[in-house]
Amino acid sequence: RSVSAAFWEHLRRLGLQDFPCGLGSWNKSRFDAHASPCRGRPGLEAAPSGQEEAMLLSEESPGALVELLRDPHSPWALPPGCSPQDQHLLETAVLAPKLVHGSRIFQLLRSLRIIGKGVEEVDEGLLQFPRLEKLILSTNRISTITSANLPRTLKVGQVLELCCNAVADLQDLCAQPPPGLQHLGLGYNRLCGSAQDKYLTADFWPNLVSLDLSYNSLTDLQALVSQLSSLQKLRILVLQGNPLALIPTYRGFLVDSLPKLCVLDDIQIGPDERHQFHGLATQPEMIRSEARVVVSIGEMKGIPDPSAHQVDSEAPVITYSYCVTYEF
Repeated sequence: RSVSAAFWEHLRRLGLQDFPCGLGSWNKSRFDAHASPCRGRPGLEAAPSGQEEAMLLSEESPGALVELLRDPHSPWALPPGCSPQDQHLLETAVLAPKLVHGSRIFQLLRSLRIIGKGVEEVDEGLLQFPRLEKLILSTNRISTITSANLPRTLKVGQVLELCCNAVADLQDLCAQPPPGLQHLGLGYNRLCGSAQDKYLTADFWPNLVSLDLSYNSLTDLQALVSQLSSLQKLRILVLQGNPLALIPTYRGFLVDSLPKLCVLDDIQIGPDERHQFHGLATQPEMIRSEARVVVSIGEMKGIPDPSAHQVDSEAPVITYSYCVTYEF
């Protein structure tokens, strides 16, 4: 399933052409050939009083139609949890329905948020969004992202969020990466090994300010830091949940190695912490590529007591062996 398919299905569910949106008997006179020159504006202001007076008695005013969308008790109100983007589209469909008809809708959207829709493919349909600045595709089934299908006419400040997918390789994404990207979210994916580190440099992401790599399977802290150090604009980094975060000197090494970093794993880096770990980046021997985990067993039930089966001291000794498996 592609992003485009999920997008059009979502639009159908919104009902942009149905009452109180779209064109119909409830607002037809506002958009006919003799309508005011102000018709078609995407703004959310109510129609001029003179225009409202000229409307047919069977029609509703723009303000009344918008209120049907905003009132939580209205049968046409959006259900809880809908995005501001959905609200904006519906209100635009009331005030300027022609702007959300067909391909014109691509000109309106600066943010596209498709979460938990089973999307597997980032298709070339995204190239129809010339003003897109934020693309959020979290909690889907995306394993690869073809960068050629991402709009390149994007303003600085673009966000690409791919949290909770199945991304294991960044090669296709980095073939033609969006040059203005400021936030890249790859948390809860399948990135592993040092083979992906080479794609996390300024050669691919020169404007990156925020990077989320949490809860993957990254293990080589030194190799990763050597690549991240080229990201001169990086200020926010999230690496928690990776095996490398278990290294005892993990935080100190990162704080000293990336002096421009402001926030690490959602914790702000202060001057005292900078001073505390000063010089640690020049001591790679302090980084151990191993971690110790201590497991404490509070109570175990259902294990037979061997002493209960002993009849006397001359009876054969019975030995029991048990295997306990821990899954991390």
